[in-house]
Order: sequence, then C-alpha cells, then structure tokens
Amino acid sequence: MANERNTTFEIPAEMREMAERSVEQARMAMEGFVSAAARAMESFDAPAERMGMNPKDMREKTFGMAEANLKASFEHAQKMIRAKDPAEAMKLQMEFMQAQFALMQEQMRQLGVDASAAMKQAGDAATAAAKDAGKAAPTGGPAKKA
Repeated sequence: MANERNTTFEIPAEMREMAERSVEQARMAMEGFVSAAARAMESFDAPAERMGMNPKDMREKTFGMAEANLKASFEHAQKMIRAKDPAEAMKLQMEFMQAQFALMQEQMRQLGVDASAAMKQAGDAATAAAKDAGKAAPTGGPAKKA
C-alpha cells in the first residue's frame, strides 16, 4: 500500500551518543556530590551520638541507599536511550518503576527498624539516667521547721 506510513521509532545515532555522554556526565557529577555530602554529614556525628544513634552506621546506610537509587536511575537512563521503540521504552519504564517501588519499600522498612532501635536505646538511656538521679537525690522528705 502506498499510503502506509513507516511507524518505526528511531533515534539518530548522534542523538543517542549525545544523550549517553550527558547521562555519564550527570552520573559523574552526582558521584562527586554524594562524596561531598558524605564528608559534610560527618559534622553531625556528635549530636547523633548524644541521641543514642550510631552516626557512622546511619550515614553509611542512608548513603548506601541513595547510591543504590542513583545507580539504578542512571542504568535506567542508559537503557531508555537504547530503546528501539515507544513500546520498549514503556516496558523499561514500567519495570524500573516496579523495581524502585519495591526497593523504596524495603529501604523504608529498614529505616523504620533502625529508628525504632535508636528510640528504644535513647529511652533506655533516659530511664537509666532517671534512676541514677533518683538514687543520688537526698532522702528524708521535706525539712521540718524548728
């Protein structure tokens, strides 16, 4: 048929190359940002320790989660650049969203467990401090007037 249109979706090779370079540059910039943020977070260690948290563990977990999310996003961007047609792009997007949702649920669960443990530890420390303060307080009730 002469009226049939070509429905093939193609991205020119030059555009793909440019997009790949852009994604790679963004990935490298984000890695630098994450590294700088990790160094900056070290200044929060003392206040976190006073709250009964292990700041190094919390920092490592949260940055590990952030790095995993960023890595997945950049991998997804690379796959999207290579998609051959809109159907493949939609499939990739759906798979990515499902995987990220599952990952986010697990990360939130883990952070909840960690926060609960930190709160319990802080509560236990406050209870112990109150008991110690009660032991140190003078006993005998109010002083009697002469």
